[in-house]
This record gives sequence, structure tokens and C-alpha cells, in this order.
Amino acid sequence: MQLTGNEDLRVKRTISAIYQAFEELICQKDYDKITVTELAKLALINKKTFYRYYPTLDDLLAEMQETYAQSYIQLIRDFKLPDDLENIQRAFFEFSAQQGPAYDKITISHSTYSDIRQDMIDMVMAKTWSQSPQVQALSPFQKISLLNFIQQTTLSIYRQWVEEGKVTPLEEVIQTSVLLTETGISALLHQD
Repeated sequence: MQLTGNEDLRVKRTISAIYQAFEELICQKDYDKITVTELAKLALINKKTFYRYYPTLDDLLAEMQETYAQSYIQLIRDFKLPDDLENIQRAFFEFSAQQGPAYDKITISHSTYSDIRQDMIDMVMAKTWSQSPQVQALSPFQKISLLNFIQQTTLSIYRQWVEEGKVTPLEEVIQTSVLLTETGISALLHQD
């Protein structure tokens, strides 16, 4: 249940407790191992209260994923691609660095969170690269290849940074990502 700001304080606290418990469980285990019973216990609510707001855990996860994606899309809504590539990459890394361990697990996990992550990526790509006239001018194969390249390169760099414990300065991570992606994208878009 996404909050509008007009809810009763008890509702806000309950939703906040559900989110907090869910994020904690995401950090502890794979999604398919999380149960409503343990989430409710951790959130200090009963199962009926959970089901009042979310029909299933999948609905809660979908809402969380949508919240992440929409927040990021808001940050980059005025950027034009490929011209603002450095700005969009910077926004991705800075946004991601601020989200916390549950976001990191969803974003870098090789396991049950890969489908959720892909949904987030697809949402962002539909609002960004897929709308670029230069990308639209590519052949279908080139367009899909380019979008996959962008996704995989950026995600791999972020995954590496998180798995290293975020010891490399964020600016170095951003510049490395920009250099690698800009070179490949520029080569494909400016081929003659």
C-alpha cells in the first residue's frame, strides 16, 4: 500500500513496520524463504493486519520494486540519452549507494531476486534509453544488444563495488562505468 500522506498515523506506522521487517528479511534470506508469518512477527503485527494491506508477499515486493524504480526515474526524468550518459550513470550510482542493504541484495543477487531486478531495469529502460531517437534508429538486434550491454555493464560494476565492500571511492566507480559504457555506446551509435 503506497502511502499518500493522508493516512492515519497508525496506518503509516504499520506500513513502515512491514517495510522495515521485509527489508530485514530480504537481507537475511532469499525471497522464496520469507513467510508472512515471520514478517508479521518481526513487524509486531498479526497476519490479518498484513493481509489488510497486501494480498501476498509478491504484492509487497512489487510495490517495493516500483518505489525504487519510480524514485530513480524521477531523478533522471529530464536527462536526454545518449547526451546525458555521464549524468544518468552518476545518478544511478549515487541513488543506489543511498538505498541500503535490501536494495543491494535485490540489485546484485544472482538468485531469486533476479526477476525482480529485471522488472526494475525494464521499467527504467522503458522510460530512458528506449525513448532515445538514436537508439530507436538502430536495427532491432542492435537496439536489444545495446540495451543489454548498458544493463549488464552498469550492473556488473555496481555488483563488483558492493561485493568489495564499497571500498573504492564512488567517483572512481562512476568514472569507470562512464568510460566503459560511453565508449561502446558511442561506437555503435556513430558507426558509418
